[in-house]
Amino acid sequence: MKRIQKVKQITQNQFLNFFDLEVLNKNGKHHLYHVSSRAKTVEELKLSTGINKPDGVVIYALYGEKKEKVVLIRQYRYSIGDYIYEFPAGLVDDGEDFHEAGIRELREETGLIFHPIEVDPIYSNPYFTTIGMTDESCAAVYGTADGKISKEEMEENEDIEVVLADRREIYRILQEEHVSLMCAYMLMHFLHADPENPFEFLRKPKL
Repeated sequence: MKRIQKVKQITQNQFLNFFDLEVLNKNGKHHLYHVSSRAKTVEELKLSTGINKPDGVVIYALYGEKKEKVVLIRQYRYSIGDYIYEFPAGLVDDGEDFHEAGIRELREETGLIFHPIEVDPIYSNPYFTTIGMTDESCAAVYGTADGKISKEEMEENEDIEVVLADRREIYRILQEEHVSLMCAYMLMHFLHADPENPFEFLRKPKL
């Protein structure tokens, strides 16, 4: 049974679009489902291509000689009308590798220089962010950052404060602040990581 009967594009925006899906549920009954997507056309939707190409990249960067701080951003988001703590992140440009996107986005949002490390693909594969509402997927890159914080390349519509958070500040943030889900989980890893080997959780598992 074909579950998706028809797809109609509702908006034509640069960064995010809305699509109506006429679908059949598991009992064969018709209903309408709404999907948002980074895709610009119906043909580019992941339900059309069957390919999970990352729309964006999320950057897990440690800072300091002892890698004792995590690079975070505190950004104003209209969806909640407030500030929220997140990892630096951004969209992957056409023809751009997501590792390259990570280097570019960290520089643009923070002014810092990113030095990615190689990890097993299970840690960097594109995974879906909020699958109930969107087909967006993001890949993750990991590494260290150095340099000085700068806002020179930040877009004027971005309201971002760069935060270099140590374990004490991370604990406070998780207790008291708005935090994105992926960021929160990763910060929990950092809190429990061996300070001498903070990337230990990225080791290849023994199966």
